[in-house]
Amino acid sequence: MIGRNDYCWCNSGKKWKKCHYPQLPEKKENEIDLKKTYLKRYGIIIKNQKQIEGIKAACKLAADILEEVCKEAKAGVTTQHLDDLAVSLHKKAGAIPAPLHYGEPPFPKSICTSVNEVICHGIPGQRILKEGDIVNIDITCILNGYYGDCSKMVVIGQATEGRQRVVDVAYESLMRSIAILKPGVLLSKIGEVIEDYAVPKGCSVVNQFVGHGVGVDFHEGPQIYHHKNKMHIPLVPGMIFTIEPMINEGVREAVIDPIDQWTARTKDGKASAQFEHTVLITEAGAEILTPWTR
Repeated sequence: MIGRNDYCWCNSGKKWKKCHYPQLPEKKENEIDLKKTYLKRYGIIIKNQKQIEGIKAACKLAADILEEVCKEAKAGVTTQHLDDLAVSLHKKAGAIPAPLHYGEPPFPKSICTSVNEVICHGIPGQRILKEGDIVNIDITCILNGYYGDCSKMVVIGQATEGRQRVVDVAYESLMRSIAILKPGVLLSKIGEVIEDYAVPKGCSVVNQFVGHGVGVDFHEGPQIYHHKNKMHIPLVPGMIFTIEPMINEGVREAVIDPIDQWTARTKDGKASAQFEHTVLITEAGAEILTPWTR
């Protein structure tokens, strides 16, 4: 990791502390100045208390729906059945599934179901889950205009050693990265912690997809890299973002399905796993807003 007295990465010839070193706003700056600084400098929305309360409610709902859908993920069940259940639960709660019709081309379903070698953005359909499969279920709710986003893995029966390993490493990577969060910690530390843990376990960390700010919109700044990076932005209270490390059994590269233009699979066909929480940076550290259980 670059130090304050090292030469800056931009090749200016200046030391990092005199060039691109990110400075926390002076303590004399008030909350409005802090929000303006982060929005202008980094494109990050620092949430106010009303927004935080709305986002918390959306996140709690997303976690609740995730738990219910994961209970239905069993051998013999189609991924379409899981999507149908999620649609019903959103409707019952007066919420909207954020993935439906999102992006270009429009995402065709309400949740993502990524099985085995699928890294992310798996589209529910008539695929039948079977013994030994691993599946990531990703839920994003819009409740009263606010967004909550989370995902977790389900292991169907007994998985192979390789599949179970990526599931375990993905979960531990997420929780270790959350544990270091507090005001003043650089955003880049997240990817450093994840890669330093996952690689010695014989896994790779996907670098084509990222976590992201969330809450007022589906995808906000900043991008959250899960590998080592130069996003040296200090965390401050009021930041809300997802951490969702995608861990592969083999190579880290993904291949996007040329037909649906969404499904991302591992280049070598080996297993991938992912867990995701939305977190809030507080004065004391970080709060997990999506309280699912493993």
